[in-house]
Amino acid sequence: MSFSADAKAELCSGRIEKRSLAVAECYGILLYCNTFHANEIRIITASPDFSVRLPRLFWKAFSLNFDVLPPEDALGKRSFCITDRAKIGRILEAFGAETGGPVAHHINLSVLEEPGCAEAFVRGAFLAGGSVTDPEKRFHLELATSHQSVSRELRSLLLEMDLDPREASRGAHALLYFKKSDQIADFLAHVGAHVAAVSIHTAKVDKEMRNTVTRQINCDTANADKTVSAALKQDAAIRKLLKREGLDALPEALRDAAFLRLANPEASLADLALLSNPPVTKSCLSHRLNKIIALAEKETP
Repeated sequence: MSFSADAKAELCSGRIEKRSLAVAECYGILLYCNTFHANEIRIITASPDFSVRLPRLFWKAFSLNFDVLPPEDALGKRSFCITDRAKIGRILEAFGAETGGPVAHHINLSVLEEPGCAEAFVRGAFLAGGSVTDPEKRFHLELATSHQSVSRELRSLLLEMDLDPREASRGAHALLYFKKSDQIADFLAHVGAHVAAVSIHTAKVDKEMRNTVTRQINCDTANADKTVSAALKQDAAIRKLLKREGLDALPEALRDAAFLRLANPEASLADLALLSNPPVTKSCLSHRLNKIIALAEKETP
């Protein structure tokens, strides 16, 4: 299964204990599902775990069953439907809405006053209209609904939970989304997906460690390349002088540095400085080798 499916499976494994929490979760589901009108409710999901939870949730919240259920052996997307006007009326009454007229797609905050109800509402919204990307690939969690007003109101609710989603649109859908790993983990923890939240934190740490190692390797590689390049340039200058006029004419310090480089073509300046007799500093040896390069580049009369 995908990471998103695993997160939803975790959420669906929780017990449905209080009716008020079931009502709040159903409220989030209905405002983020495919169809929520006065004459039809239709919820479509590809999550087998959500498919098992839905009928139990609606029975706990409203003491009613769906009019149409997917086949027990259904694969892929599963559709749950209510068309009975009396049942829809009972659902609307539970949300404090008037029956018989059009459904007002707004969040009635009075339904979410009891402890845990706001989190249950957000959990329902995520189960019906949310997704989260595998953190090994990238960090992204989003909630999509066709009701602009609901999206704005949910953002206000999330802000009260210290969560700050960005807003966007995709076709006719309003989106709330998170890109920061910490915010995604906090969101998942709020709605009850604690294992998924830990996975987000773990993925972040792993990525930071990999990035640190990569940066160190790149740095070491760059330093090694510089060392090799400098050594090749020094060696070429020494051999040029050796071929042109020999090294005996060089001052003793430069001559010693030249023979030391010829004998240790792959050594770093720090290593050559230690091999000098007597030992010299790295900067001193660098100065001597640069003098040799300058002499080699100087045109003979």
